Amino acid sequence: MLIIAGTTVAVVTGIAWLLWRVPVGAGGHASLLPSLNACLNAMTTACLLLGWRAIRQRRVRQHRAWMLTAVLLSAAFLSSYVVHHYRVGSVRFAGPAWLRMVYFLVLVPHIVLSAVMVPFVLLTLWRALQGNFSQHRQLARRTLPIWLVVSITGVLVYWLLYHASPGWN
Repeated sequence: MLIIAGTTVAVVTGIAWLLWRVPVGAGGHASLLPSLNACLNAMTTACLLLGWRAIRQRRVRQHRAWMLTAVLLSAAFLSSYVVHHYRVGSVRFAGPAWLRMVYFLVLVPHIVLSAVMVPFVLLTLWRALQGNFSQHRQLARRTLPIWLVVSITGVLVYWLLYHASPGWN
């Protein structure tokens, strides 16, 4: 439990530090990392849904494979996200005011839930790996919806930031 708490604090603190310390526009915006991040989020969403479907059909092995793949994809996303923002800093939304409002209505819950999600995912995974399936199941019922919202809104944030606004960043 202490390892999960420490890992969570380290991850959230590290990302916050990068976003706070690296100035806006510090690197090139032509990076492929935002597109990679959106693909990783989309693949995570697919794995989560397939894993949920597998466990609903009592296919435990498939469930385990899909969910571990989702964890690995999320870890790859986090690594890519940190590298991108270390190189580029924050990316300003360049679209019109009405779309900027929509962007922030999606972005703020995405950020908050992504920070909240980390310990839930780690603890849910830990309980499954320990064979504590009753507690795993109980926590997973809360973790899955949060994780799905974060992965789906991650793709939406990318689309709004890089494709929906006329001033392509």
